[in-house]
Amino acid sequence: MLRPVDHITPAQLAAGQRSLVQDLAWASLSGAFSGGVILVAFALTLGATPLQIGLLAAIPFMAQATQLPATLLVERVKMRRRIGVLAITGARVLVLLMALLPFMGSQDLALRSLMLVQLMIASLNAVGGCAVNSWLHQLIPHERLGNFFARRLLSGTALACVGTLAAGALVDRAPHNDPMLAYATAFAVSALAGFVSSWHLGRAPEPVMHTAGAAGRMVERLKRPFADRNFRKLLIFLAAWVVASNLTGPFLTVYLIEQRGYAVGTVTGLWVASQVANAMTLYLWGSLSDRFTNKSVLAVALPVHFACVLALVFVGAVHTPVWQMALLLVIHLAMGVAGGGIALATGNLGLKLAPQGEGTAYLAAVGLASAVAGGIAPIVAGALAQTFQTSELSAIVRWQSPGQWHEMALLSFAHWEFLFAISALVGLYVLHALSRVQEGHEVSERQVVQAFALEAWRGLNSLSSVAIAALFPFERLSERRKWWRGDRRRASRPELWAEQRLVMDRRHH
Repeated sequence: MLRPVDHITPAQLAAGQRSLVQDLAWASLSGAFSGGVILVAFALTLGATPLQIGLLAAIPFMAQATQLPATLLVERVKMRRRIGVLAITGARVLVLLMALLPFMGSQDLALRSLMLVQLMIASLNAVGGCAVNSWLHQLIPHERLGNFFARRLLSGTALACVGTLAAGALVDRAPHNDPMLAYATAFAVSALAGFVSSWHLGRAPEPVMHTAGAAGRMVERLKRPFADRNFRKLLIFLAAWVVASNLTGPFLTVYLIEQRGYAVGTVTGLWVASQVANAMTLYLWGSLSDRFTNKSVLAVALPVHFACVLALVFVGAVHTPVWQMALLLVIHLAMGVAGGGIALATGNLGLKLAPQGEGTAYLAAVGLASAVAGGIAPIVAGALAQTFQTSELSAIVRWQSPGQWHEMALLSFAHWEFLFAISALVGLYVLHALSRVQEGHEVSERQVVQAFALEAWRGLNSLSSVAIAALFPFERLSERRKWWRGDRRRASRPELWAEQRLVMDRRHH
């Protein structure tokens, strides 16, 4: 059971890809009910400090260190599907146990238990992820990576949006202002969705694992990614990106709930808006990554992301609630569009630059770099946020004349806004590190932007044409008119009648 096979037919490959798409869809639904906004909101309910929120965000990255022994296990056992399914399913059993945490008498004990359970869940997911990444690296043809991962991320995003909205509504509508039962229900739903995901994952075929090239000790194999000059540049870029994104990503929910005063349902609504924008552009990014390069996609998407992070600094300057929400919505939509391209291209780069037969070691190196950077960044950010909790930096313009005195604050940083500004500055180095990675033929950012705009315009034009045709069938009316006018000619020219009938059938079907 769950053993690799010697030969995979095209039909089995297609069925396996469908199963992997379903796997991520249900896994995303599971994550929506037990991670992200819901997990942070639960921790805040238990009284978590900024430093504890940072530690909670760092746990999944620190747990990536378990990919090192996982790599040794995969190379020794050579049964990646069995390792991946068992480890990931074990993590989902622990998610089910999280449903007991809200009923602990002590909030401090519940918060400590949450940290421990999250560490165990993240460790099991890291072991499973190591096996699954190596498995997919060999299973999916490289020329189809963009399309496959776009379909996979699209289905996952769709169910994650539904799940996040449902979880947010569940918490906001908790009876008697006691959300603990709502959180317990959310964690139980998450576990059930996770079990369905594991079932789909187990249905995908696994090819027999390649040998890792020339014979040698496993330690030597693990050193190869770091000795590969170009792959080392990729690792530096990915580490820089993880640092920049985790200075703000885990704390955006806290900023909106605590500093801006929004309800959990409102925050989940903004997150869903971001994910909808992400989903609507995933196929565009996938097409562009296959048509151009992943590096060119990142060169366009990353500046948009960091511009949005910098824009969060100015949200507090908008005092009208409606306009402030409108600004937050625009920021989330733009971040969603950019995030789709970043997630797709960074994942593809690691798979593409890893040599065939050495995917396990190379992708484990990616996980290790992300573990170190992602483990440090949120903790440092949490400590900084705790330091900046009562601090404020303002740039003020003062006008003074005889009998008059005016003062206006041009810029004001307070608490979490310091982190947004720091993240945007780190983003400059991220772009520099990206420029040093060699993927192949270089493509200018202008070409990618033009292609993205053209494809987006075609998509909108297609949607508008379909909508207009559905409401106002002018084309059919025109055809009917031509049909009536040619009625007399059909009797004398039967070949014209046959040709017109064929054209109309093709248009309608």
